[in-house]
Amino acid sequence: MTSRFSTRLGCSTISFRHQDLDRALATIAGLGFIEIDLGALPGVCDHVPYVLDEAAVDAVSATVAASGLAVRSINGDIGDLNATLDAEQQRARLRHLSMLVALASTTGARALVLPCGAPAHAPVSTLDEDLDLVADELTAAAHIAAGARVELWTESLHFHRLCCDIDRAQALHERLDARVGIVMDFSHIVASGGDPVDYIGRIGPRIAHVHIRDAVPGNINLSVGNGAVDFGRGLKALADAGYTGHFSLELETRDITHDERPAATVAAGQLISELI
Repeated sequence: MTSRFSTRLGCSTISFRHQDLDRALATIAGLGFIEIDLGALPGVCDHVPYVLDEAAVDAVSATVAASGLAVRSINGDIGDLNATLDAEQQRARLRHLSMLVALASTTGARALVLPCGAPAHAPVSTLDEDLDLVADELTAAAHIAAGARVELWTESLHFHRLCCDIDRAQALHERLDARVGIVMDFSHIVASGGDPVDYIGRIGPRIAHVHIRDAVPGNINLSVGNGAVDFGRGLKALADAGYTGHFSLELETRDITHDERPAATVAAGQLISELI
């Protein structure tokens, strides 16, 4: 399969979350992408069943394999990492993590991505205690993933979660084991009122993957070109910082119709490919 875009640019299935997995993969491949991030986020993208067992892993893996698309990462969620769990809840989290790691391994994904805390800005305990707990959970998950030769990344910052601004993201990163990679998302940084170049200056060496979507302060759900993100400046800063990894269009946008989405995705892919 030959890409019409940069080979470093993929497309998240979250961009076509309104379609079932088989159709979303066909749409993405038909647009000319050769790589995906696979959305496995309950309530955001249901391309991977939340109740994930061996049969579900096999079914999703077979669907992905049939598409011919490579998988860069599985974007998943195992619950609020700053929540205190009882023994049964811990076992359930471990089972879900193990199945997501198995899915990443079976699909050939480089990494499993987990969030940076609960979908709330207020800490459960104190901010320092919550950040310590999130870092411990991510580090433990990284050890489990490493056993399957899968990397563990976290998307931090995230405008809707505990690490909702650059300062909190940096505080988490300083607590993390070095094997935990960082996913940078332009839209979350700008929505939080932050500057992507400032973020890169602080976090640059830890960035393992980059999500592309536009935003304005307070709103992450804009198509590329409809917000305030200066992608040229931000992508240059990444290159100057030595970033050689991949990018993914995660176009969970709400400013276009579903019928307009394929054309908007192509336009975004062409723009970003020229800037990488």
